[in-house]
Amino acid sequence: MTRDACLALDAADALAPLRAQFELPPGLVYLDGNSLGALPKSVAARLHSVVSEEWGRDLIQSWNTAGWLELPRRVGDKVARLVGAGEGEVVVADSTSVNLFKVLSAASRLARADHPERRVLVSERSNFPTDLYIAEGLCRDLGWELVLLEPDELPGRLGPDVAVLMLTHVNYRTGRMHDLAALTAQAHAAGALTVWDLAHSAGAVPVELGRADADFAVGCGYKFLNGGPGAPAFVWANPRHSDRFWQPLSGWMGHAAPFAFTPDYRPAPGIARYLCGTPPVLSLAALECGVDSVLAAEPVGGMGALREKSLALTTLFARLVEERCAGSGLELVSPRDAAQRGSQVCLSHRAEGESGGYAIVQALIARGVIGDFRAGDIPSSDILRFGFTPLYTRFVDAWDAVEHLREVMSRGEWREPRFHRRSAVT
Repeated sequence: MTRDACLALDAADALAPLRAQFELPPGLVYLDGNSLGALPKSVAARLHSVVSEEWGRDLIQSWNTAGWLELPRRVGDKVARLVGAGEGEVVVADSTSVNLFKVLSAASRLARADHPERRVLVSERSNFPTDLYIAEGLCRDLGWELVLLEPDELPGRLGPDVAVLMLTHVNYRTGRMHDLAALTAQAHAAGALTVWDLAHSAGAVPVELGRADADFAVGCGYKFLNGGPGAPAFVWANPRHSDRFWQPLSGWMGHAAPFAFTPDYRPAPGIARYLCGTPPVLSLAALECGVDSVLAAEPVGGMGALREKSLALTTLFARLVEERCAGSGLELVSPRDAAQRGSQVCLSHRAEGESGGYAIVQALIARGVIGDFRAGDIPSSDILRFGFTPLYTRFVDAWDAVEHLREVMSRGEWREPRFHRRSAVT
């Protein structure tokens, strides 16, 4: 593999024209779309219209004339096309953490109604911390036990005491992807419900919530959906569950008739009851542009085409690292099996008893290659993360990133003190 061969792959790539949708600084290799997606060019004009016309000129009338009130469901229907859900099954609202609390609470109520003897919530030990924090708090309030396991231990622990299995589809640290359909089926066979976090999946890998007959799911709007920093998250409930219980944050937008202003709560039918407060119109407008940027791949194969390119990019990057950075102390953490890998490649670094993961990432950033770093509870678990967003990441980006990484390692640039000074966000 050569740089010219990577350029040839880019020239033959049917998805390559979609890169023009994004604002990407020249000369920058951006491999952090799994943390914050790039800015769609359509966002600036859309927000200008919302601010100057809908808000500035039409003021409060825009709740009706511009359809502001429908944004959570309208954008939700677009997200549904990316995660294998049906129309009217997804709403966009709040943050991933808040939505996780909603669906975990709903799942716990279902479990207590149907199987009150079940009092265990199972998750992965290396799940994203906010998910574990939310689950820990809920279990404490319910008197349940939170059991944390390694991925391979999960199926064997789905016994008669388990009420809920809560997992992130693609692990944020390693990129390892669970078999959503198989684990959902195993949980159901054991009498447990499933809650899936799609933060590192939606817009990056094909997801079929409906076909898998999952129970609940949440996901992030600012990673592969390109919705901007702090973009609202989304929530899905299987239609067979959506009308059984309220979610605990019974705010006025989840009421069946919000503008009836009755003092008692009457939940809206279906997924609308998972709304809570007033929709953040500006954020939703930006997110809709981001989701549209992903849906732009539909004419050239949609999520299937994105997945194919993602695997080609991640396979190439991992191969180049092992070939060109051999002996540098870098080790592949992400699965080699493509079926088990999301849209990121994660590396660890241990050389001469020293972990340099953070400094290596900082040295790369100084060279214009943007990845990120995730610390672990022990030094050897520190992770260098590189996300590949097939909408705008090129094959030549993978080559150039590895070339910079090779130079950082061979020249020992990462040892410079300036690269060891920690920032608040890593």
